[in-house]
Amino acid sequence: MNNFQPTSKTIKCVIIDDDPFIQELLKDKLNQYFPDINIVGLGNDGKEGLENIILLKPDLVFLDVEMTDMTGFEMLSRLDTINFKTIFITSYKHYAIKAIRFNALDYLLKPFDLEELKNAIKRFKSNYHKVGKSEQVGLALNNLNTKNISDQILPLKTQQGDLHLALKDIIIIEGDRNYSIIHLISNRKELVSKTLSDLEDLLSNKGFFRCHKSYIINKTHIVDQPNSISINISNGMNIPISRRKKESFVNWFKTAKVL
Repeated sequence: MNNFQPTSKTIKCVIIDDDPFIQELLKDKLNQYFPDINIVGLGNDGKEGLENIILLKPDLVFLDVEMTDMTGFEMLSRLDTINFKTIFITSYKHYAIKAIRFNALDYLLKPFDLEELKNAIKRFKSNYHKVGKSEQVGLALNNLNTKNISDQILPLKTQQGDLHLALKDIIIIEGDRNYSIIHLISNRKELVSKTLSDLEDLLSNKGFFRCHKSYIINKTHIVDQPNSISINISNGMNIPISRRKKESFVNWFKTAKVL
């Protein structure tokens, strides 16, 4: 149970980044605009970060994704328990940005500005009680260590709460304006507040393909391609292939592995 009340006590914060400029920038912004956040420790690499976390027991950690001695994910995996929230610091072009987005982790892009920082702190304060401190990071670590991509878990939000879906259970995703309907095995459906474009970006390297403006398909569930304009899916649906997607679909279907 998370008993941390950010509105009633000081937030203990640790910054872990091997770039002195980023450390100073974060310190200055936090000290100037967030008086309830107390920076109790700094780490220049993963080793120092671990020492700070174990000794100081922070509520919030700003963590660089790529450090000189280890990645931020490797550092977190060395902790027995994670009793804090993490905001990752990364470059837009960094390889880990996909993993961060897929696992619904919070992050700041270098070089970040004040508004981005304010929004990240706002999310931290508003979401601390909704998800256990370690749940999202723990899920991300499990996903990163899962050999079979189809066994990875996609975290999403619905009107009923948080949803965790195994990729292998997703048959197709159907666009519905600013929402998406996820068709699952056992004839289940889930409505999520993400657009089809959002999900296309998250799933593009995980055996999924957007074959039509209204559909994303999972290669695992393709039964056959009866003609050049449609695909038969394991739940009995026949999904159209748009004309402009035909060539790219054929290339994807030939080369993409069933995960």
